[in-house]
Amino acid sequence: MASVSGVGRGLGRMFQRKSVGQIQAELEHSELKRSLGALNLVLLGIGCVIGTGIFVLTGQAAAQWAGPAIMISFVITGVLCALVALCYAELASALPVSGSAYSYTYASMGEGAAWIMGLLLLLEYGLAASVVAAGWSGYFVSLMQDFHIFIPPALTAAPGVPVKDAAGIVVGMGVINLPAVAIIAAAIALLVVGVSESATANNIIVAIKLTVVVAFIGIGALYVNPARWSPLIPAQVPSPPPGTPMDMGHQISRALWEVITGNSHSRYGIGGMIHGAAVIFFAYLGFEAVSTAGAESRNPAKDMPIGILGALIICTILFIATSAVLVGIVPYTSLDNPAPIATAVNQIGLPWFAILVKIGAIAGLSSVMLVLLYGQTRIFYTMSKDGLLPSQLAVVHKRFKTPWINTIIVGIAACGAAGFMSLHALADLTNVGSLAAFALVCVTVIYLRFSNPDLARPFRTPLYPVTPILGAIMCVMLLMSLMAGSATRNFFLIYLAIGIVIYFAFGIWNSKLGKGIAVTGHEAAPMELPSRTK
Repeated sequence: MASVSGVGRGLGRMFQRKSVGQIQAELEHSELKRSLGALNLVLLGIGCVIGTGIFVLTGQAAAQWAGPAIMISFVITGVLCALVALCYAELASALPVSGSAYSYTYASMGEGAAWIMGLLLLLEYGLAASVVAAGWSGYFVSLMQDFHIFIPPALTAAPGVPVKDAAGIVVGMGVINLPAVAIIAAAIALLVVGVSESATANNIIVAIKLTVVVAFIGIGALYVNPARWSPLIPAQVPSPPPGTPMDMGHQISRALWEVITGNSHSRYGIGGMIHGAAVIFFAYLGFEAVSTAGAESRNPAKDMPIGILGALIICTILFIATSAVLVGIVPYTSLDNPAPIATAVNQIGLPWFAILVKIGAIAGLSSVMLVLLYGQTRIFYTMSKDGLLPSQLAVVHKRFKTPWINTIIVGIAACGAAGFMSLHALADLTNVGSLAAFALVCVTVIYLRFSNPDLARPFRTPLYPVTPILGAIMCVMLLMSLMAGSATRNFFLIYLAIGIVIYFAFGIWNSKLGKGIAVTGHEAAPMELPSRTK
């Protein structure tokens, strides 16, 4: 009976919630250095967003799914991210902590849901860094070839991934993506040294890649052929059966039904445009990474909303302009390659600019990795402080004031994924984890409005509750579109199952909240489970 009672108490801990006061108190006792201002946070977000999406996935999504409608796909995803960003901005200003969405969920839906959020964020940040490293490797190998330096094909791709030359001919099969492993190792070394140094490097890199992107838009616009934008939404392939013409209303209804039923792998048409929005969702990952820096922001209540919304607005404008120029220069069917922007520059006969674009892409992807890995280490740091992960992950280096053990472990895992998993598999899993996490963030805003109506909110989500509700619905729709693939769905479900087992084997029994221990390490009176009827 005693063991049964113990298990019951353990299960009850799943629904314990941190109070808002506890989370804010943790901020006051943080050992992390407060060195980031509003401009640093905006550049941090841009540094993460402008990367693999714009340099790699834009061309693939246009060629495989959306055609010239990739421009509309970016608008769809931009609207979704704007809704989510407004929710993030409210939470980040009210709860400026290092754990981002993990901490927000802990305060609303309880410890069990917070653990699930931590698993989702591991996909969003940890695997995303590996995706970016794979894209970085492609541009790096191409640039080296321009200087007549050739890396053996077996060392430039994951096992079993075919390696193609500039003409699209397979020249070998991958064994390990060595450049991807090397760049992650370099980023981890920089993060161990310290946030201030990392932020300075990030600012320089962001300036370089923004210059390249803006130059591509400005120069490329002179070579755009508007005829390539027509038809804006190509006919669906395969087309509907003869004798069944579909007007725009029927196409939209059919596309939404495909998403709802998980059968949305349409190529072109309205369905392809929507699926294209799900694919390029990866391009927007990073604007919310600003929220992981709450404990290191000098004035989080003011600077966090500026950082999140500022990064999103700037990047959305650049995405739409870049995709318009891209499909206006090159036929969208020719963009299914790892370096579509370089392809467009070659098309207009400016090889010198193609080299410049590759350098900008390499710089841009480097900063993205830096921000993603930074975000993941801070989430693990917070979970460790809560007792849900081993305490070693929260050890701060005496000199550099960074969670160095945690950072090295994250780096080793990211190196393994980048070296031995394909770009396609990594991108899909990252999108699934991110969309699920974003939906929970939208729900958290609604919950806290009910449970803590008097909480000081320097920034309030406008058009509440419409904004968080629409954000959650759109996240779920795109999530179901991606989950139509059995490999992605199965991996995701197995991953969650393993994570839940780890929680019940370790986290639930070592939780400081469950033991009545304050996160600062001092003993506290045992806490009662908060009422769930509030």
